[in-house]
Amino acid sequence: MNVRRSYAIVLRIFYLMRGSFTRVFPLFAWAAIDIVLWGFITRYLDTIQSTFNFVSTLLGAVLLWDFFTRAMFGISTSFFEDVWSRNFLNIFATPLRLSEYLTGLVAASMVTSFFGLVIMLALAALVFGLWIFSYGVLVVVIVLGLFLFGIAFGIFAIGIVLRLGPAAEWFIWPMPAVLAPIAAVFYPVAALPVWLQVFARLLPASYLFEALRAIIAGRVVPMDQIWIGCALAAVYVVLASWFFRQMYLHAVRTGLVARYSAETVS
Repeated sequence: MNVRRSYAIVLRIFYLMRGSFTRVFPLFAWAAIDIVLWGFITRYLDTIQSTFNFVSTLLGAVLLWDFFTRAMFGISTSFFEDVWSRNFLNIFATPLRLSEYLTGLVAASMVTSFFGLVIMLALAALVFGLWIFSYGVLVVVIVLGLFLFGIAFGIFAIGIVLRLGPAAEWFIWPMPAVLAPIAAVFYPVAALPVWLQVFARLLPASYLFEALRAIIAGRVVPMDQIWIGCALAAVYVVLASWFFRQMYLHAVRTGLVARYSAETVS
């Protein structure tokens, strides 16, 4: 793999962002709105019920789930930029390999999502007094696990669009909202119906958020939950990359890659 080619993909993405405020604004704007909204909700809940720390638990969950969403959309939006500009076919007319392209997307997503995380952390700390990393180094491991899960889901999402066509992007935007109830972001897995718990256990986020709640509550840290969540996320990155590769090869074999249209779903 040629690192310089991956760097070229990253550079292209940042040149696009540098020249357009509308591309930079969403990196932190919607997450900031979520932090402010949920911050005031949790502060109000704390005033009427003092035995549970709503700010740390719920606002921390919102913060980290938004980080997952940023990581996922960091991958998918960069891919969509190539599709919207009809540039995807041009990119692969070069010697660029699929692995180099994905590596570039992941690297760009890493920078943008962690930039968004810094903004969210600063806002949560300054306005609501929440500094989530004060709970210890294990929170950093949970953040990295969620980042891997976001990368996996982002690669899986662009594989779907590559297979079905650009109009299928509308399947992608609501995915984090659809996933959140099953991933047990705001409540324990035990709160779900038994049949949904089966699906929750397939998601790395359910293990990581269970561990986060235990850390914040001062209970014994379930290390097995953290390692299972991180391991599952790493496995899903590999599986998602394989899925994207298969969808790409299918698009090349059938000619779909040359017939992209924003108005049709193949």
